Amino acid sequence: MEKVVLVVDDSATVRKFVAASLNIKGFRVVTAGDGIEALERMPLEKFDLIITDLNMPDMDGFEFIHTLRESPEYSHIPIIVLTSFTDLKSKDQAIEMGAIAFLEKPLSIEAIQREVLRYVNKTIQHVG
Repeated sequence: MEKVVLVVDDSATVRKFVAASLNIKGFRVVTAGDGIEALERMPLEKFDLIITDLNMPDMDGFEFIHTLRESPEYSHIPIIVLTSFTDLKSKDQAIEMGAIAFLEKPLSIEAIQREVLRYVNKTIQHVG
């Protein structure tokens, strides 16, 4: 079964880079430019994992994570933060809010693939 990842970032370049990195590993990737657009996509797909930036217009990553964690339908989806924020406060806040990993930009293809495979495989093992 094909796994679907939602990538939320206001940078089209980052969205394309992450999507290409995951397409190579057989994932289908859906993208959104901010939290509001991502929330609009949520009912249209069953996402196995979400990668989100924190610093975005309209609805930032913190608000997006909070909204997902408050929703019974989406609270179980693993969330990886991919951001240029490098401060410990942002990392701690994202993890406390329910993110499972915090990756700093710039990021390598291998690091993205490794983290996504780690958490999607955990989800598969847990459910199966």
